[in-house]
Amino acid sequence: MQTLKEQWFGNVRADLLSGIVVALALIPEAIAFSIIAGVDPMVGLYASFCIATIIAFVGGRPAMISAATGAMALVMTSLVKDHGLQYLLAATILTGIFQLLFGVLGIAKLMRFIPNAVMIGFVNALAILIFMAQVPHFLKEGLWTYVFIGITLLIVYIVPRFFKAIPAPLIAIVVLTIVAFSTGVELKTIGDLGSIERALPSFFIPNVPFTMETLIIILPYSLALSIVGLLESLLTSQIVDDMTSTKSDKNREARGQGIANIVNGFFGGMAGCAMIGQSVINVKSGGRGRLSTLVAGVFLMFLIIVLGDLVVDIPMPVLVGIMIMVSIGTFDWDSFRYIVTAPRADAFVMIATVLIVVYTDNLAIGVVIGVILSALFFVAKVSKVSIQQAGTTFIIEGPLFFASTKSFMQAFEHIKASSITIDLSSSHLWDESAVGALTKVKARLEAQQIDVNLVGLNPASQALYYQLNGITTNH
Repeated sequence: MQTLKEQWFGNVRADLLSGIVVALALIPEAIAFSIIAGVDPMVGLYASFCIATIIAFVGGRPAMISAATGAMALVMTSLVKDHGLQYLLAATILTGIFQLLFGVLGIAKLMRFIPNAVMIGFVNALAILIFMAQVPHFLKEGLWTYVFIGITLLIVYIVPRFFKAIPAPLIAIVVLTIVAFSTGVELKTIGDLGSIERALPSFFIPNVPFTMETLIIILPYSLALSIVGLLESLLTSQIVDDMTSTKSDKNREARGQGIANIVNGFFGGMAGCAMIGQSVINVKSGGRGRLSTLVAGVFLMFLIIVLGDLVVDIPMPVLVGIMIMVSIGTFDWDSFRYIVTAPRADAFVMIATVLIVVYTDNLAIGVVIGVILSALFFVAKVSKVSIQQAGTTFIIEGPLFFASTKSFMQAFEHIKASSITIDLSSSHLWDESAVGALTKVKARLEAQQIDVNLVGLNPASQALYYQLNGITTNH
């Protein structure tokens, strides 16, 4: 794990430049997500500023960018429509409280239950969603839009091969904005997405009744937002871990996301979480430390307040081109080989995760269903029990649990001997269903005057068998 000094000042120049690039890319995203949620663009911009700035200090993953996100915006749409902004801000604060509690309780342990197939599907779905989000900005927008997107793609792809002192996306933004401004080419700009107020966020308590009725309204939304936000944040954190070959504190990240959202709600921002697209931009632009995240948040506010008039003139095709390159870089192109070489169940889970996320536009739903599918395939695979008979001895091979007890019980339906031995040395009793099945078989056979001798129970299985059958042992 890096020291505090390394996390903040181990990569100063690159962190400063990458943070600037991320701030520029955050503006259209924050405005777009505000529109999805049905709130004023400043709600998303304030959220991005607050969350990025706070998470730089309290988060567990240096170089990861957190702000207003599309996944969270989708969850809050109906709350805003039915009850308005003030209830959203109250829900944001409660979301943060839930996330803080989850972090304290060690939610990061759940990450080990997310299979690799689901992770690959998550990454690929994100890449597709990032690309699809750009389509409305260039579809039917005219020839010059495609020209500027094409030039942006070339700059971002070619420049890093010869010059790395300044991030290529930043070069593309500055150069092409100047070109567009000087030539007077008609292009859609950031300003076309929504108006930007040149003002700092201010502290206030959401104007909602402090009653049980309010809690009942915001509770389901806050719980859903906290789960979606943490899921996306922890998965993004793992992706950045892999990209940078470093480790991060996932539980601290969960607590940090909670603190950021609590503060954010008191400053007029919508709930947010980690952003895979901006995190990838940051890392690929050279960002490695907490400074890059802080610069992204602070420079975002600087752009709005000081350079607001210039920012609104940045051509959207340039930012679209940058995000398209992000989607290309995010997509796991080896997954096409994975589909062919991986076990069919894993390949199916990966494809299903991608399709569900893209269809629902909800990362949490796709990942949860992917994990459930993986669990079902795993259960089906390990539930196969082999029963070998050697005379009157029945040798059980494989785990006994709720999914394998049926075939186990069927093997003892037609016993003709006066006594049998059930050898469990190659098996293990995993749950109450296994003990129940063994107990039923024994009781049924003994009712038929057949003696049953159990041998080979390992210590854990024996302890569970004795416990559930009320058998006491003398030590």
